[in-house]
Amino acid sequence: MEKPTFTEALKFWIKLGFISFGGPAGQIAIMHEFLVEKKKWISDSKFLHALNYCMVLPGPEAQQLAIYIGWMLHGTRGGIVAGILFVLPSMFILLGLSAIYVSFGNLPWIYAMFNGLKPAVIAIVILALIKIGKKSLVSPFHYFIAFAAFVCIFFLNISFPLIIIGAIIITIIIRKIFPALIQSSIKNTVENDKDETDYYINKHTITSDIGFKPLRFWKQVGFGILFWIMPVIVFYMYINDFEFWKNLTLFFTQAAFVTFGGAYAVLPYVAQVSVEKFNWLTELQMVDGLALGETTPGPLIMVLVFVGFMAGYNHFDSSLAMGTLALVTTTFYTFLPCFLFILVGAPIIERTQENKTIKEILAIVTAAVVGVIINLTIYLGSAVIFPTNISFAELDYIALSWTVISFIAMYRFKINMITWIGVSAIFGLVYYLLEK
Repeated sequence: MEKPTFTEALKFWIKLGFISFGGPAGQIAIMHEFLVEKKKWISDSKFLHALNYCMVLPGPEAQQLAIYIGWMLHGTRGGIVAGILFVLPSMFILLGLSAIYVSFGNLPWIYAMFNGLKPAVIAIVILALIKIGKKSLVSPFHYFIAFAAFVCIFFLNISFPLIIIGAIIITIIIRKIFPALIQSSIKNTVENDKDETDYYINKHTITSDIGFKPLRFWKQVGFGILFWIMPVIVFYMYINDFEFWKNLTLFFTQAAFVTFGGAYAVLPYVAQVSVEKFNWLTELQMVDGLALGETTPGPLIMVLVFVGFMAGYNHFDSSLAMGTLALVTTTFYTFLPCFLFILVGAPIIERTQENKTIKEILAIVTAAVVGVIINLTIYLGSAVIFPTNISFAELDYIALSWTVISFIAMYRFKINMITWIGVSAIFGLVYYLLEK
């Protein structure tokens, strides 16, 4: 098998950025179909090995997998290009949608369409909760961790990063004292021994540039820190209100490092801080942002760039220019760690075997994420179903009914999520017209 040219790979990464709907499962399936089954650029065993590493990292696993495979195919240049093109189309699409949202969102018919979308988004979050819960809660101990995480964030108002750190510490302690309690949800698999010589990159491929090399490691970390600092210096020297930009960069950098379990896991933390602490946007605007994120290609974590846009737009007196700058800044700081994790870690991980301890810790962290998503469901759901106060007198029966209908449509009848979001927008518009 000949090495694929950089131009061939570039064409695929560009295409992937525009067709990567369906969340991480859909995006990973698209990459597997093209890279493994169709082009045979990488074998199934190497694809899964890369995916397993990306799964234990914070951040969007599909984008990190693209960086990893891009790196395997064409080195650092290939990884950077693959990672950027995975998110660039969705960034520009969300920029356009965000500008339309703030410019025309108060028009009655636009407002009505978002009113139809909001209950559907709540149903989508519930579906994510069920899906992650089924995969993560495999023992009574996992259920206990999920319950404890929910209590911590809902009743005690403990932040998401502290919950993740606590889950890791608890796992390490209990693994030493009561190892029987820790039951990894990841089953051991037997490596596929089929012939992989038809693939360009396979389990027999020998790469000289792997393993831990201190000089390369510190050079890459140094470049990562330099790239992180450069925009901060520009904000300090040339842009008004450095305090805002400092908060924006620090907050989304921190969010990038605690995104275990996907976007739904970090959204409660983002909502908690951006809505309640910084007042960058409202709860309902957060739901609208999630709806926009669900309808665009790219990782769902792109909903964070909508939060960044609204932060800049609202803070600087409805400035589209500052909203755009905040959106680009949020994108940069959300995804910069992903490149660092892969370009620094991939050469090392290629020399390692599967680490049971890391898998067990990840399983407990994911169980904690379930409790956090329960909090997200209540947090967003109450804003939609009880728009003013939480009482039966203020219950929005239409929103509640459409949430239930949306859940049944997508869970029971397997209607495509993107299709149902379109149906929900039409429902909101029709309901508005009938009420006039």
